[in-house]
Amino acid sequence: MLRGCARDVLEIAEGIRAVSGRTATTLSAPDLTAATRRHPRTGLAGCWALLRALTARPGLGGPADPGPRDGMARALARAGRARGAENLAALVALTSLRLRVTAVLADHPELARTPGMRLLTRAVTAERDEDAVRALRTLLRDRTAQRALSGLAPLISELLSVRALLDGPSERGGVPEGGAEAVDLGDQRRRIIATEGSLLGFLRNIEALSTDGRILVQNVRGPDGVVRYVVQAPGAAPGRPRDDAPQDLVGAWRDLCATDSPYTRSLVHALAVHGIPRGAELALIGHSEGGNAVLNLAQDEDFCRTYRVTHAIAVGAPSGDRKPADPRTWIATVTNQYDLVAAPDGHRTEPAPRADPDDTTRYHVEYAGPTREFPLCHRLREYIEHLRTLLPVARADLDEALAPYRGPVVRTQAYRLKNHAHPPAGHPFLTLATAPVRTTVGPVEVPVRYYDSAAAHLCFPVDPAAARSLLPDADWLAPSRLGPRALAVLSVHEHRCTTIGPYTEIALSVLVDDLWRPRPYDAVIDLLRRVDLRRTGRYVLSLAVTTEAARVVAREVWGQPVLRMRAEADLTGREIRARSEDLGLVVEGRLGPGLRCPDADRALYGRRGTGTVRTLVRAQGRLRLHPGAGVRVRLDNAAAEPLAGQLRRLGIDAARPLFVLACPQFMAHRGGGAELAR
Repeated sequence: MLRGCARDVLEIAEGIRAVSGRTATTLSAPDLTAATRRHPRTGLAGCWALLRALTARPGLGGPADPGPRDGMARALARAGRARGAENLAALVALTSLRLRVTAVLADHPELARTPGMRLLTRAVTAERDEDAVRALRTLLRDRTAQRALSGLAPLISELLSVRALLDGPSERGGVPEGGAEAVDLGDQRRRIIATEGSLLGFLRNIEALSTDGRILVQNVRGPDGVVRYVVQAPGAAPGRPRDDAPQDLVGAWRDLCATDSPYTRSLVHALAVHGIPRGAELALIGHSEGGNAVLNLAQDEDFCRTYRVTHAIAVGAPSGDRKPADPRTWIATVTNQYDLVAAPDGHRTEPAPRADPDDTTRYHVEYAGPTREFPLCHRLREYIEHLRTLLPVARADLDEALAPYRGPVVRTQAYRLKNHAHPPAGHPFLTLATAPVRTTVGPVEVPVRYYDSAAAHLCFPVDPAAARSLLPDADWLAPSRLGPRALAVLSVHEHRCTTIGPYTEIALSVLVDDLWRPRPYDAVIDLLRRVDLRRTGRYVLSLAVTTEAARVVAREVWGQPVLRMRAEADLTGREIRARSEDLGLVVEGRLGPGLRCPDADRALYGRRGTGTVRTLVRAQGRLRLHPGAGVRVRLDNAAAEPLAGQLRRLGIDAARPLFVLACPQFMAHRGGGAELAR
């Protein structure tokens, strides 16, 4: 019911936008100007009425998407906002979005804990509707926030519709760029690439490519002896941005917003490099974001005039009502009803009916797979298995449609896609040389980059003897004294986008002296030095993370004592909150007034065998110093060791910090651990 209401309200918003556009066009029409000159009394009254309808506070609020050359429309939009009148279509669309958010949370309450949903909820629940529209407009323009919002698959279509009503139907700022270069496949991948044309063979090729920024183009000699071409496009890379390719979650936004996206432009470049002759027959096959990209190409009139697109098949991608530029193009979609990306309206009890039963150029398969857990049900491997076992009729129909492409593969070439439309994510701070480091979960690029994180560091004065008892039994490790006390830091991090995936981190550390020549108050003097020249640092006593990849990297690369647990954190507002049922730990409170501080670069120490490991962390963000009176740490009686025992021995299991260093958004990079002979 809520989704139905949301669709109806959104249609009303679209109608209001159309009325607003027609009103602005009428006001700037040459005929009205000429009539006003002939009959100024009635003409000026009519123009004033139209102007009030567009710019008055209870009116339309100006056109929603003035064109780049429509000076009158832009002036009307600015006049309406200057008078405090937000666009009426945007206000109505906001109501539609609120209905959809409520419906999605009813079906998927687990999404309420995601960073993207928290950002969205904070925007749409502002005190006034006008403030909510402005907050939402800012949120949808923020590329960093888009990475978090892209995880809200059930809301993607609604967010994009609202975005069109807020800022126009597409992004501005020039034609998106893209590029492609031919690359060799490794011997292992080349052995599993299909040598005969078939639906499952093409899909297995896409699975073999994974999401590392490559696509595949194959020349297939059909049963009639004609060589045709098959383009195979993988989906987005989950959990991290891509600097070198358009296949990431931010790129997926652009693919859904407009047919002319970096991914589609890169595909066009790849086909030009491949040397496909003009007028040749093509089949386009893609999964997830790749499915969106191939459907976009099928809608591109220039592309369809250059090549004869015979088939476009999208697996696990939202299809919508897309009409190909060439009416002869056969469009097919395969969606699992439980796949939140492919079926963002939620699962249905019955298959969706075909829009036109007599339309033989569209083939839609919607089914209820046995795997309901997301994102497992979105994986291409699941779709391949379902087509093989659960959907033999659909697989046979798709193979029959691809009959001209059933034959030997005479050439296979992979292309790495390039994206030059925007600077790399985190540029220039995070554009630095990296090197792979072997771990038990595979190679990890070091430094590890953190593109979007939040942190709160709770600083407690503690007894130096208690702090020393928690450090390893080594004479050269001694807690730094600030007067008669030592300093312990309980750090909570919410890493929303990193090169090892999003995760939450809770760490307890103690400030320690120089390992070789400790000096009094060296920790204070070190604040004036660059982080790479500091002699002091923080020794990590305990570390808890929420993902296996983060656990392995912390233990094997940084030498820190780490365990995996479940935790939630919200550190983006004045009210900070972190909770871990596994640890029995709760950190909550309100931050008071703060002072701006330098960036929180730091040196961290750990242990690997008999050596000490030193790791440098460089950060870039808005760090602020707050008094700790409003923040409190609570520890359950049955809290898990070792963190709980260390907190109790330091006397901070139910204490308030002396001060809090908080940063709601920052970037950072953490290098590899350097082992010291101490």
